[in-house]
Amino acid sequence: MLLNFSLILQILLDLGLENFNRREIARHTSLLEKYISNIITLKLTLGIIYFAVCSAIGYFILNFGFAEFKLLLVLLFNQFLACFILYFRANLGGLHLFKTDSIISVLDRFLVIIITGFLLWGNITKQPFRIEWFVYAQTAAYSVSAIISFTIILAKAKYIRPRFDIKYYIAVLKQCLPYALLILLMATYMRIDTVLLGKLLPDGSEQAGIYAHSYRIVEILSNYGYLFSILLLPIFSRMIKQKEPVEQLVQLSYLLIITPAIVVSISCAFFRNEIIELLYDEHIKTSASVFGKLIFSFLGMCTTYIFGTLLTANGNLKILNMIAGGGVVINVILNLILIPRYGVQGAAITNIVTQAYMTIAQITLSTRLFRFKINYKLIGILIIFIPLMILSGYFIKSLEINWIAGFILIISAGIIMGFTVRLLNLKTLYQIIRYDDNIKN
Repeated sequence: MLLNFSLILQILLDLGLENFNRREIARHTSLLEKYISNIITLKLTLGIIYFAVCSAIGYFILNFGFAEFKLLLVLLFNQFLACFILYFRANLGGLHLFKTDSIISVLDRFLVIIITGFLLWGNITKQPFRIEWFVYAQTAAYSVSAIISFTIILAKAKYIRPRFDIKYYIAVLKQCLPYALLILLMATYMRIDTVLLGKLLPDGSEQAGIYAHSYRIVEILSNYGYLFSILLLPIFSRMIKQKEPVEQLVQLSYLLIITPAIVVSISCAFFRNEIIELLYDEHIKTSASVFGKLIFSFLGMCTTYIFGTLLTANGNLKILNMIAGGGVVINVILNLILIPRYGVQGAAITNIVTQAYMTIAQITLSTRLFRFKINYKLIGILIIFIPLMILSGYFIKSLEINWIAGFILIISAGIIMGFTVRLLNLKTLYQIIRYDDNIKN
């Protein structure tokens, strides 16, 4: 509960500064020193506000005890450090230092694994492992990652002179607010399902837990698309700034993300019961049914990570917020209609419909703004590829073999077919990297 509470108001730590900074540094590399000198003090100010608001709510409204409040303060500090790491990574991404960014992105997790591993199996203490130790391990890992990432940024910048400038803060926050609003709207239509399940059903807490079984898996898979968005945002931003055509890069990156997403989604749908049974002990049948539906929202998430990133790089925040606002309205209305009738299944259907709406809206808008040509050949290949994947799934599922082996077979068949019909190509990732190298040069 403490962790979830520390995450609820996390937007106060950023207010869209990360995406704004990543886009602006990619467009104007020479302004790195100016942005860091001003924004770093703004981030510190937002951190103080975040601490004050969360501490006040925890102490005066939620009445946390001394031990809980003490742990809450550490969790708030962890979120503060994590937000600074993301900010430093945004600068690295804006400078197109993607290898360094990738290392920093996993450094804190790697350190947490090492520290907790020693605590669990290093015979350092005879006491049972306590959750507080994990929180402190995160603090140590985040601190090291923040120091290393700041040191790298410091080496790249000619100077950093922190300044406290209210007028500048107001000007920057005015530009950042559309980013913050977009993050808020997206978080709303992606997470309000669980809240409405808890409020609209007599056994709402239990149904929300069942829904969470599947959504956790989809959310983990969505990190695959998120990594693409981090890579592509500065590339798109600089290409648009230099008035270079982005159509080929959009197609290459979309194929690279959507083809594996289709393969994984169909594979998971065929082995939904086995996957849920492997991970959970209760409500297997219902959870598997929900997972079989919800996994296809992963396709929509991956699509928005490409086209939403493109529109963000182009500065179309106003219309993106309108689209996201429409997503919230559709999600809430459908949930209010479907959850009372169909329960957790209704929430899953609503999620898929919302993601489909976001996909269609963003692709349509991107096509019009950038005047993309409709690739009928590619559409035809996808129309052939998806039924072939489904037929392969039915055939492999009918074989009396271990489900893990069957799952791997479907994935393998999908990858082979992807290369056969040229949806996948080993040169694709190289071409994306080449785009980045060309931009640097």
